[in-house]
Amino acid sequence: MRLAIDCRYVRIGTHDGISRYTASLVEALLPLLGHDDELVALIHDDRQLEQLPPGLTVQRLTAPTSAREPWVAAQVNRIRPDVVFSPMQTMGSWGRRYPLVLTLHDLIYYVHRTPPHDLPGPVRLLWRLYHLAWWPQRLLLNRADAVVTVSETTRALIARRRLTRRRVVVVPNAAARPAARERTRPEGVELVYMGSFMPYKNVETLARALHALPGARLHLLSRIRPADRERLEALAPPRALVVYDGVSDDEYASILDGATALVHASRDEGFGIPLVEAMGRGTPVVVADTPIFREIGGEAALYAAPDDAAQFAQRVRELLAPGEWEARSRAGYAQSARFDWGRSAGILLELLRELAATGRR
Repeated sequence: MRLAIDCRYVRIGTHDGISRYTASLVEALLPLLGHDDELVALIHDDRQLEQLPPGLTVQRLTAPTSAREPWVAAQVNRIRPDVVFSPMQTMGSWGRRYPLVLTLHDLIYYVHRTPPHDLPGPVRLLWRLYHLAWWPQRLLLNRADAVVTVSETTRALIARRRLTRRRVVVVPNAAARPAARERTRPEGVELVYMGSFMPYKNVETLARALHALPGARLHLLSRIRPADRERLEALAPPRALVVYDGVSDDEYASILDGATALVHASRDEGFGIPLVEAMGRGTPVVVADTPIFREIGGEAALYAAPDDAAQFAQRVRELLAPGEWEARSRAGYAQSARFDWGRSAGILLELLRELAATGRR
């Protein structure tokens, strides 16, 4: 089987969510392939290879933001793949001669239509227009042979909106997991937030919660715009925010290891990878009470209403009771085992082999 994976969304320098999802699946797929299988990475910039495992067969295409994207299949046809997997739903499919699997991670931007700030202006405009109606999504998904999503919560939303007639398969996100170790609660109250500062992420609730947690600090790890920083600092107590403006993977792991909890008040998510990252290191999580966070956090997490700062503070205080932090740490580590890249790659590979054998619809 010649399997092509669209790696053109792998970011240069530092992963974002879709970039890490792509690279992690590629790495986990490689040991599962047989002697007669070949994995071809579709890239648009050689620098993307720095974030991918070595030894891949590589094919260069135009960038996914190119005006030629609707007809990118003409370029892919030349390598004669048996099946193609894209970690996005926007890969062009006109004229394709191969089975195609597209990925829809979430439906967030139909409710919260502000596009990511790092996109070029024209792309941001198209993004807004695209999410004004459901039919463009249906058109794209129905042109595939199957659709992948990352959670049961999102699969249910796809079904509710009748976004595709194709089969929808859940290939969950995951995170690296160190060996199990018994941990004790760190000193102080150090809270960690990992994520963007888009409005739906609702970081404001976390900042307000600090007023009910004297001496607590909230560590903001992601890149942050000056305006967002000023707004959050105005909401929190003086010197209660620790702003990093970006961290490396090693720094992130170290900060989690010294944290009381990872906190997240997002109103919408397609998955919730920071929860898995924290639980996998034995760090408890205090998160918004939403269907997706219930799916990911299970019985291990502590939950609060998304806009209730006082309830978030109360849940953090519950972790300070004797033995509670340690119990949540153990439960979180066990819960994180549900999300494993090898298992996710196996689910995806089974789907891709089936489509390669039966051909495109």
